[in-house]
Amino acid sequence: MTILTHRRETPTVRIQKILVGSLHPVVVQSMTNTDTADARATAQQVAELARAGSELVRITVNTLEAARAVVDIKNRLDMMSCDVPLVGDFHYNGHQLLTAVPDCAQILAKYRINPGNVGFGRKRDDQFATIIEIARKHDKPVRIGVNWGSLDSALLARLMDENASRPEPLDARMVMREALIVSALESARQAEDLGLEHDHIILSCKVSDVQDLIAVYRSLATRCDYPLHLGLTEAGMGSKGIVSSAAAMAVLLQEGIGDTIRISLTPEPGQSRNDEVIVAQELLQSMGLRAFTPMVTACPGCGRTTSTFFQALTRDVQSFVRESMPTWRIRYQGVENLSLAVMGCIVNGPGESRHANIGISLPGTGEAPVAPVFIDGHKAATLRGDTLTQDFLQLIEQYIESHYPLYRPEQ
Repeated sequence: MTILTHRRETPTVRIQKILVGSLHPVVVQSMTNTDTADARATAQQVAELARAGSELVRITVNTLEAARAVVDIKNRLDMMSCDVPLVGDFHYNGHQLLTAVPDCAQILAKYRINPGNVGFGRKRDDQFATIIEIARKHDKPVRIGVNWGSLDSALLARLMDENASRPEPLDARMVMREALIVSALESARQAEDLGLEHDHIILSCKVSDVQDLIAVYRSLATRCDYPLHLGLTEAGMGSKGIVSSAAAMAVLLQEGIGDTIRISLTPEPGQSRNDEVIVAQELLQSMGLRAFTPMVTACPGCGRTTSTFFQALTRDVQSFVRESMPTWRIRYQGVENLSLAVMGCIVNGPGESRHANIGISLPGTGEAPVAPVFIDGHKAATLRGDTLTQDFLQLIEQYIESHYPLYRPEQ
């Protein structure tokens, strides 16, 4: 898969089995929304996110019960043969929890701390130092994650005072952006002064506005070489969250900025948490940065496509691919690069179908009730009748079995 040649070169951070930074592929991260103290529910959701393709999964560690449950969560994941790295999310009391439950500190693959609430006043430095010392002891990387909604108030007040003394003060929003960056950089410098290795640090500066995110990360990328985690915090629900996240992160990724990403979608009640993983994967794949799953090209429909069958077939093909991919991924090498096309009439149907590895051109208004199938640019079959959907899915399965080599046990 193509990697944009202008990706920033950064130190490589090892997060268990995942390499982040430099020219390594951008990594997809997600986060659970279960009560971490409920080890069974949390392990189940972690496994679901991992099966969906999340390469790192962050869990909230906010209480002593949650910290103790990390051991049980890891044991349950091991029984499910799920070895996805777990990231512990700490706010306010991370120093206490990591000290009180050494097994939690050892099991987690990475710690995420927020310099805006790691401690306050004179206690801040001591509590920050405690977390860094534990990270050093267990050889764990740390993400220093600054958030627009929980900025270090003392730092912000300092920068506001400095700005007020300027001959031409900056806009308050500009000062807020600068406070995010300074908070991250000063905290990283402090962590290094405490002995944490340069290649054990990842930074993030999350905001909820598209233009703010772009501006902050552009500036941050010019002022340090740490790997950067991208995410539009509180992105929102449904199409709003998807569009806002894609609009912000696509710009930065195109400029080579970003080493891990998370799409922070608000799920509908009862909705699967996996959607944030799927959107992140599709963002990276549509930009040509990664390949995760076969992509389905489909026409939007027009007056020529009066039948809704092509819409149903597109849905069925996409569902089939998503449901099959966890198995395909571990069986067939390179299957994620397969391209599929479902087209609804003769105008672009044959041409688009020929561009895909497997494409079908369904009949539109006034066309003969048959659907030619093209494989690698050549017409290979003509489908018709009530079994058309199953016949097409079977052709996809047969193509995969014949074109993608099996993974060998030693691999």
